[in-house]
Amino acid sequence: MAGVVGKSSVSFSVLKRSFSLRGSVLTGGCRLVTRPHPHPLRTHRHPASVCFSCQDSMSETLRSCYAYLNQTSRSFAAVIQALDGELRHAVCIFYLVLRALDTVEDDMRIPLEKKVPLLQDFHSFLYQPEWSFAESREKDRQVLEDFPTISMEFRNLGLEYQEVISDICHRMGAGMAEFLEKKVSSMKEWDQYCHYVAGLVGIGLSRLFSASQLEDPEVGRDTELANSMGLFLQKTNIIRDYLEDQQEGRAFWPQEAWSQFTARLEDLAHPQHLSSALSCLNLLVTDALHHVPDVIAYLSRLRNQSVFNFCAIPQVMAIATLSACYNNPQVFQGVVKIRKGQAVTLMMQATNMSAVLSIIAQYSQEILQKVSVTDPSREKTLGILSLIREKSVSPAALSSRAHHISPVYVSAVMLLAALSWQYLNASAGQPPGGADMQGH
Repeated sequence: MAGVVGKSSVSFSVLKRSFSLRGSVLTGGCRLVTRPHPHPLRTHRHPASVCFSCQDSMSETLRSCYAYLNQTSRSFAAVIQALDGELRHAVCIFYLVLRALDTVEDDMRIPLEKKVPLLQDFHSFLYQPEWSFAESREKDRQVLEDFPTISMEFRNLGLEYQEVISDICHRMGAGMAEFLEKKVSSMKEWDQYCHYVAGLVGIGLSRLFSASQLEDPEVGRDTELANSMGLFLQKTNIIRDYLEDQQEGRAFWPQEAWSQFTARLEDLAHPQHLSSALSCLNLLVTDALHHVPDVIAYLSRLRNQSVFNFCAIPQVMAIATLSACYNNPQVFQGVVKIRKGQAVTLMMQATNMSAVLSIIAQYSQEILQKVSVTDPSREKTLGILSLIREKSVSPAALSSRAHHISPVYVSAVMLLAALSWQYLNASAGQPPGGADMQGH
């Protein structure tokens, strides 16, 4: 998200530029899908696999939507298409609507007097069959130019899905418009900004999960936990991308944090200010870690395996990235990345709550070992790490989900890991920022 201070995630709960895969599961041949259990809310589901020709089973407009998904998302094309049943289509359309909204916000060529009403009114275009926007020059402009195709498939969704997508689009557009020229000064404003661009995505997805009846109604109702899921990921993005954002003239670190250590945010990139830079970095990592207990609570409620995988994988990527960033001078000198093999391993492991808790405990311990006795945030960091450790060994979190993993889903996870490995190797020569796990 370009703009004065904007950094839109359209995150779908995954780390921006840290780990990517180009999924094209729907583009040719057959794919493995699942039939829902007759009583999906009563038990952990063991779906039966069905193989069919996806291209033949979808309308022309829906096929176009999945083509746009593959074109605009290097990360989520595969994981969205691994979702069960009609939820897959709803999340695909949700993604494309927010991608279109974000493309408007990103386009610096659109003057503010035109951009603000576009963002504020964007949700209404979902019900205008002929509306499109041909003035953008952004890389994902096809979702605006052919918005009638997307809006048609939006109107083909069930009303329960339409209501969620329209509402989140409305609220996100208003939030984007608010922050176009507003600096993120306080920590409270940082939370508010992250809510608009990522927390709302978490809330919208949670409501879609519940609307599909693959998850309990409680998942969609608890907006606080859903918001935390988004904030944890967005804060990780912002923390890690300090240098890239500075180089592109953007500022996302909250002034209340960095002003404790320097007079100018850009000075943190100078070697002579390294000590102050690390203190500020560690303060922000500590702030982000405060969302981890909510992440554990949220994931422990999930019942559907495809939804669990969809939500858990980005969260473990996030804590691994925060561990890599904590007290690391490289944040101010280049790009901090998770190793390719590490990323694939996390994807394959994060399929049940026990494994996720082990991963969280592992990276929390890594951060603990890096805490300096002189760090200004030391006590706060130790406090939240202690709480995370307590939550990660909680019997309640472990007992809330069944641990049996269907062979179908093991195969699906292995497929995703293979796709990710292929893409990561293919993109190894890309310049920093060329790969994106945030939906780009």
